[in-house]
Amino acid sequence: MTMPFPAPTDPASERTEVFLRYLDYFRETAIAKVLALPDDERRRSRLPSGWTPLELLKHLRYVELRWIEWGFQGGTVGEPWGDRREDRWHVTPDESCDALVTALRAQGAHTAAVVASNELTAVGAAGPRWEGAPPATLERVLFHLLQEHARHAGQLDIVVEIAGGPVGE
Repeated sequence: MTMPFPAPTDPASERTEVFLRYLDYFRETAIAKVLALPDDERRRSRLPSGWTPLELLKHLRYVELRWIEWGFQGGTVGEPWGDRREDRWHVTPDESCDALVTALRAQGAHTAAVVASNELTAVGAAGPRWEGAPPATLERVLFHLLQEHARHAGQLDIVVEIAGGPVGE
């Protein structure tokens, strides 16, 4: 692991810093788990649900895109569900691990920039992401992203262990 776990005792100037530290940690943990696998294992599912580690990386990128750009910012996103085909995660054979990692990190940088320029109490822009409901605050969006990244990093722990990769954080 290249990034230390953000200890609760580490000083932080603001709550946004805490959110971003944990998001970065879980994002990089997921990336490290996938990179620890040989390429054939990255594209192989070891679960009855059928998802692969590369599909999960792509999904995490789209989760941030949907919640930050399409949701909180209310931006136009060409394919907000571009991580899915026929109601499941999908990666084409020509999508490389390097490209998916780069896209996820770039999306994370965008998330950090949005967080840096807004208060946690800021309410997102109205738009189709909210399906007619009132938009969420940035804090609620970040809390959702944090649980999503943490949950999926935990799922990768299991998949990587089954595949014979490194065990633990």
